[in-house]
Amino acid sequence: MNEPERLPNLPEFLWADAEPKSAYDVIIIGGGGHGLATAYYLAKNHGITNVAVLERGWLGGGNMARNTTIIRSNYLWDESAAIYEHSLKLWEGLEDDLGCEVLFSQRGVLNLAHNLGDVREAKRRVNANQLNGVDAEWLTTEEVRKLVPILNASDDVRYPVWGATFQPRAGIAKHDWVAWGYARGAHAMGVDIVQGCEVLDFVTDGNRVVGVETNRGRINAGRTALCAAGHSSGLAAKLGVRLPVQSHPLQALVSELLDQVLDTVVMSNTVHVYVSQAHKGELVMGAGIDSYIGYGQRGSFPVIEHQMAAAIELFPIFARAHVLRTWAGIVDVCPDASPIVGHLPLDNAFINCGWGTGGFKATPGVGWVYADTIAHDRPHELGEPFALTRFEHGSLIDEHGAAAVAH
Repeated sequence: MNEPERLPNLPEFLWADAEPKSAYDVIIIGGGGHGLATAYYLAKNHGITNVAVLERGWLGGGNMARNTTIIRSNYLWDESAAIYEHSLKLWEGLEDDLGCEVLFSQRGVLNLAHNLGDVREAKRRVNANQLNGVDAEWLTTEEVRKLVPILNASDDVRYPVWGATFQPRAGIAKHDWVAWGYARGAHAMGVDIVQGCEVLDFVTDGNRVVGVETNRGRINAGRTALCAAGHSSGLAAKLGVRLPVQSHPLQALVSELLDQVLDTVVMSNTVHVYVSQAHKGELVMGAGIDSYIGYGQRGSFPVIEHQMAAAIELFPIFARAHVLRTWAGIVDVCPDASPIVGHLPLDNAFINCGWGTGGFKATPGVGWVYADTIAHDRPHELGEPFALTRFEHGSLIDEHGAAAVAH
């Protein structure tokens, strides 16, 4: 059998904005990775093609364009491991499924341990991963040195490396190509992608959402799905729903282009930085969310300075690298650092938000699960633990600090 042709995933297909029709079976609010993946799987898995993806700006221009490209599934809790592992398995076949490249590179993710507490937590997570069928292993200091020779793992540093967890199947992908791939696939099956279309309000009839008011007019909807990272709480408030989420900036930076020197993703919760090297050669680094609430999509020098200092702590070789650009995405964060996926307290409205720093790696998996939930009007088994109602009865999935550094 011949290998299917893989096209370079370029956005030439993104012709002038589609004119929205007067009504759709499903309206998805948000044209980022999750929204586009949901539209794709609604069409592919369920045959629902009378779908509109409404994007206020341009396709993939929000957090999808401001993420860290890291993909992994080595989360601690069973519920998290299940949905992220489902996503990782979809990542492994995504290029063949979409028929185009997304530059998914399974180079592995390394989580460093620097003290006894780190070691205990890391080994606990390795054991939990293995019980859930997730590939994970514990590496000694010497094994870490062999895997990443440029890492400063000597004994006389401030944060000595006591070992690390390693997930070999983890890696990175090219985020904009992922968005374009899903958009092209959904469009080919009849989904309308409407850019420059801001949802201003919702039209309701009793406990049902029957349409949306946009800057391009009213659009009627059979079902409405919110999928706008960083802005979910504002949209839900228009429906009278108060979500338990806060919006925080998430900063990162890239360096100038360098020769390939780092072949895996390295994370450290204690030093508090992650570092990878992208396909073109730039270093990508960042840490967790900023502590303050905000919507500024820009870098903040004190935070960026801390990230660079932490990276040089681990990699002195990077001291002479130059910063090319900095940025910030806006992420929704729930109290338990786990997402909300499922129904809103209305008959035909749905919510997907609260992914914090985990949104990109979840793209295929949550798109699949969210599409199934919308199509069948009931929770998917992988999404059910993440329902909004868990905050009513306290069934939290506390991944806050449980899965090493935030990403």
